[in-house]
Amino acid sequence: MSLTINTNKSAMVALQNLNATSDKLGATQNKIGTGLRISTSKDNSAIWAIAQNQRADIGGLASVKMGLNRAQSIGDVALTAGQSISELLVQMKEKVVAAQDSSLTTVSRNALDADFKALLSQISQVIRNASFDGADLLDNSLPGGLKFLADAGASSYVTLANQDLTLGATIITLASTSSITSTTLASTALSQLQASIGNVSLALAKMGAQVRQIENHNTFVGKLSDSIEAGIGNLVDADLAKESARLQALQVQQQLGAQALSIANQSPNIILSLFRGGS
Repeated sequence: MSLTINTNKSAMVALQNLNATSDKLGATQNKIGTGLRISTSKDNSAIWAIAQNQRADIGGLASVKMGLNRAQSIGDVALTAGQSISELLVQMKEKVVAAQDSSLTTVSRNALDADFKALLSQISQVIRNASFDGADLLDNSLPGGLKFLADAGASSYVTLANQDLTLGATIITLASTSSITSTTLASTALSQLQASIGNVSLALAKMGAQVRQIENHNTFVGKLSDSIEAGIGNLVDADLAKESARLQALQVQQQLGAQALSIANQSPNIILSLFRGGS
């Protein structure tokens, strides 16, 4: 190799190698810092795009899960209120059956009627309080029920149907003005009451099935989200044990590259020694 002060090929090669090592070292440090093998589209555009799409799905599923949690709460409140109403109807039957005794005095019959009407009033009170986040499925304020998103693409829904438990409606046929002050009125009330107890039980069974479906779907959505997140990790997460070993190796290479560059930069000094030797 000829000696020249204008071009130092050895130094240029050493510098290129040092720069390449520094680039690899920077990339490895980024992987360790972020925990990601692919953190931007320039690392691997195809894999990055797939991961981003899946992250969008996870975001959508998070919204779905939030809605399903709300659905569960609304359904649970409605079921609790409905079960209380069913128990009140059972208590009312005791009063109505007792009121059919023709031997009752007027005072006793009026006392039974007062208890009966108090239970009727309590049913209305329970319905008015069966609301969660402004949604009440028992007072017929939501005749179409409530629909909740079931998937990240917003293409399917799960439904909580309205169950109208107001007095004098199709499920509870007893009117708010019902009375048992006579055996005839008590007989009519008993017939309506027996039908109402069966209707309420059926309505609560339907609602319970829907709430259970929502709970099961909510569990599935949570597992699906976890699986997608794990899949993204398989695509883009860095193997930190491997990257740690690579970091140490590159740090050694960087130090050796710097020494090689330093040696190469000293080559022109040989020319000075040649001239000093000829003087």
